[in-house]
Amino acid sequence: MGEAKQIKLQMKKISIEFPGVKALENVDFLTMTGTSHALIGANGAGKSTLMKVLSGAYGHYTGEIYIDDEPVHIRNPKDAKDLGIQIVYQEVDTALVPYLTVGENIMLDYTVNDMGKKQMVSWGQIHKRSKEILEKMNVKVSSKKLVSELTLAEKQMVLIARAISKTCRFLILDEPTAPLSHSETEELFRIVRNLKLENVGVIFISHRLPELFEICDDITVMRDGEFVVQKSIQDMTQNQVVEYMLGRKLGDQFPKIDIQKGETIFETKNFSDGEKVRDIHIHAKKGEIIGIAGLVGAGKTELCKALFGMGKTNSGDVTLHGKKLRLRSPDEAVRQGIALVPEERRKEGVLVTESVTTNITAVNLKNFCTMNTFLNFKKEKNAAREVIQNLGIKTPSENTKVQNLSGGNQQKVAIGKWLMTDAEVYIFDEPTKGVDVGAKKDIFELIFQLAQRGKCIIYASCELSEMIGITDRVYVLYDGMVAKELLTSETNEEEILFYSTGGR
Repeated sequence: MGEAKQIKLQMKKISIEFPGVKALENVDFLTMTGTSHALIGANGAGKSTLMKVLSGAYGHYTGEIYIDDEPVHIRNPKDAKDLGIQIVYQEVDTALVPYLTVGENIMLDYTVNDMGKKQMVSWGQIHKRSKEILEKMNVKVSSKKLVSELTLAEKQMVLIARAISKTCRFLILDEPTAPLSHSETEELFRIVRNLKLENVGVIFISHRLPELFEICDDITVMRDGEFVVQKSIQDMTQNQVVEYMLGRKLGDQFPKIDIQKGETIFETKNFSDGEKVRDIHIHAKKGEIIGIAGLVGAGKTELCKALFGMGKTNSGDVTLHGKKLRLRSPDEAVRQGIALVPEERRKEGVLVTESVTTNITAVNLKNFCTMNTFLNFKKEKNAAREVIQNLGIKTPSENTKVQNLSGGNQQKVAIGKWLMTDAEVYIFDEPTKGVDVGAKKDIFELIFQLAQRGKCIIYASCELSEMIGITDRVYVLYDGMVAKELLTSETNEEEILFYSTGGR
């Protein structure tokens, strides 16, 4: 048998508009099966929108799509799937049915289509076929486990398994590594390499440049809804890619600001959440940024949530300005001066179907009420406009629904709402996940501004370069406990990784 023939996919002069937004303008895109292609651009560049056109999610575009120079008709997801085009979205929870099993989710398209024909489903076949796919991918998850019990990384793998359960010629992965640990990312890359050998074309949307340079053959850069450049990835450097993305030279990402530290104002002793996090001793000074480092599954998110009153049965002491706090609910945490920007912004950080204004003012509505009863819409709108301007949130207006913003701008909204409250402790859980270099820099500057105002910052991330670039001290978590406390100026990424992986 000879090698499978490569198939060419081409999008020409693709344009699309939404109310008040021209999202794409005359965009060209070309890729082949058997290759992996990076699609990159700043938040709002139009990457996800272009791929939603290709996968049939948006049918009201203008322009042409060709497969092997033959025009094809893609106006809905079924059109795309029939042509072998599959997509795995960044927000995995919106694409899975939590109360169904892994096998049922993988074989969902078959179940839905077959139910219409013969009303009978062979559950044995569903689990047998899904088990085969998972084994082929080397994913060790039972097909009979409920999706609601999976980790974020496992959900990602289930979605990829669903995509390749049917004939798949082109697989689009939107920020696939954002929720994955280093070892899980390596596993994903192994799957991608195998798919390329099977003549599948993989299109990678990501902000993690080192990964793209490791796994991709070609790269297309977009900016402001337009095509900028397409090249072989070997002919580009990471800095060149960033400059194409931003349309300018890249300055230093981390602000260099010397912030005066005050006395210790926040402290935990023997703190546990009753589940994952145990015996946590940490402290933070006024104006200090402390890092919570660790691999996926180390307990960073669980610690952040527990400090925000979301732990199952919190125990131990938490003190702020010497006063013991009772953290039994987020409501109590907010009233006692603690703010949380969560990792899963669409699920927990913003109200996606509400306007930017509603989101920004939601945590502090009493400030916009007259006589604690009636909402002063003008005051609310003015406050929202001020936050939009200060944070550089790209939105057609303050009335735009948050679901219509790019990932980075949604993150700015998730952070911006807390600027309305006068919190003392700001907890950031993976704040730059799925965010481009330009928006990252804005977020870092915002965090430094909060520290300058004397706030305590707790910054949880598995991005080691950010730990080194932004924090004063780092607590490394391993298996739900603090493995090591490090002074940032005296450590490096290698040492943090050493303790993250259980080194002693």
